[in-house]
Amino acid sequence: MHIELVIAKVVTVGLGLLISYQAYKGYRIHGNQPMLYVAIGFLLISVGSVIEGILFDVVGLSIFQAGVIQTTLVACGMLVILYSLYGSIDTGADKNEI
Repeated sequence: MHIELVIAKVVTVGLGLLISYQAYKGYRIHGNQPMLYVAIGFLLISVGSVIEGILFDVVGLSIFQAGVIQTTLVACGMLVILYSLYGSIDTGADKNEI
């Protein structure tokens, strides 16, 4: 395995986990539910960014199977973040807008 790739993957996962942690902290402090979805979404994307290599090298899945799992995790993470942006969240402010 190439050390440069491992370093890049570790940095990517670290950044994703940091974003997830900060979003979760925002959810806990302010009770803002969309931030919880942002945290979950970035967590899924972070795990998805490294899972393909692990499934291929360690578990022994084919590159196709590992790629499908990786792509599915990343897509699910993006869907969760998209839901945090467009999901139906009743804040009460929408009722007063025309």
